[in-house]
Amino acid sequence: MTAVQDERGVVPPAPDQAPAPLSDRLRTALGAPLRALREAPRRPLLAVSAVALFSLLAYAVVRHFAHTSMVDMIVYRAEGAAVANGEDLYALRVTQWDLPATYPPFAAMLFVPTTWFPIPFLRVAVTLCNLGLLALLTHLSFKLVGWPRRDLRAIGVILVTGAGVWLEPVYTTLRYGQINLALACLILWDLTRPDGRRSKGVAIGIAAGIKLTPGLFAVYLLLTGRVRAAFVAGATFLGTFLLGALVLPDATWGFWTKYLYDSSRVGKTEIVDNQALSGAVARLLHTAEPGTVATVAAAVVAVAGLGVAARAARSARWLSRSEAWGVCCTAVTAVLISPISWTHHWVWCLPVLVLLGCEAAVERARPAAVRKVRWRAAFAATLVAFLSFAMWLAKPQGALVLELSPLRQIPTSVYPIAGICFLLAAALRVRARRLAAGAPTAPLPGQRGGGRPDSARERQQAPAAR
Repeated sequence: MTAVQDERGVVPPAPDQAPAPLSDRLRTALGAPLRALREAPRRPLLAVSAVALFSLLAYAVVRHFAHTSMVDMIVYRAEGAAVANGEDLYALRVTQWDLPATYPPFAAMLFVPTTWFPIPFLRVAVTLCNLGLLALLTHLSFKLVGWPRRDLRAIGVILVTGAGVWLEPVYTTLRYGQINLALACLILWDLTRPDGRRSKGVAIGIAAGIKLTPGLFAVYLLLTGRVRAAFVAGATFLGTFLLGALVLPDATWGFWTKYLYDSSRVGKTEIVDNQALSGAVARLLHTAEPGTVATVAAAVVAVAGLGVAARAARSARWLSRSEAWGVCCTAVTAVLISPISWTHHWVWCLPVLVLLGCEAAVERARPAAVRKVRWRAAFAATLVAFLSFAMWLAKPQGALVLELSPLRQIPTSVYPIAGICFLLAAALRVRARRLAAGAPTAPLPGQRGGGRPDSARERQQAPAAR
């Protein structure tokens, strides 16, 4: 049985079989980490735990001397306080940088509990929560990819959680007290659930209600034939809007008619902090207002990225880990086309790295006569890109960011470059697998898999090692 079959190939219960009680399901879910630790090989588990502990201690020392501000956490707390006190949500300005609220009113409502605790306590609590979310995101990434095998999952989660704090997007998320890991976990949890679940799409809708960009995953569900899940996501998002309008009518009206379109509230497009396509185009054109060129570029990448994602997901008969390729392509497309994607928005590098690591492991396991290095090279290059902190090392001061030569702009736009390369690699991967199997180059309308209607079960049971 392959890794994916082991993970997802369990025969679903008969239609007349009642689901397990919620208490039993919760007990099973809460006990899963302990069972995974018991099943893991003892010596590798202890060795990896020691490495992870050392890495986290080193991170704590660096964090102490770096004087971590967790400025975004302070903004979230101020948004929650504005809601609790009935103040104008989008008039607030906090911290020495006069930062405003930029999320929908629904998000501000969720931040109200942060006002119950003092900021020193929140610094510790939010950091620990984000470390827990990093572990959860790692687990969900392994589940999405179907790798490594089950008894090694706990070892992988511990290793990646300990070492993952040095990935720049994760490091910056922890530094600012951001919510990116929580959003990524919501989305991946939803996407790794069986397609037959009636509630599939709810978590994506909630994530889109907090921060609009995750709505692109609902489009991905629609393009891959999971219409009900896409509409559930849309209906849930609409519910977050209505809840915000009911509780905060003035703020809701202001956000959707005015503040959403005021880019000055978010930040400058051209600075290296912005690793969206718009920032790369602005720096390339030496202008703070890339305008139509950036819009056209984002539209082209959106269509191409979603096209590759949908085609990958519909190629389960020929492409191993097809769903993982589709999800990662959608995530990369989302951060590329967003008007502003700060470096910490790229926490999606984690599932991308897990996917590339799996491809590299499968490639390395092949006989020496046919073994290649392409995926190992891709994994290494991507890992270096997200460990490099390149944009900060090359960050020019002030207006100099618009005076760099194209060659000197490479480190300042390292994430958009890595993202576009990943989409190209995915497109070539799908095409190569289809051609090797003699499959149609494109699926027929209304079909998934190119030759006959696809099902969630068939997609999830694709061979894990090709």
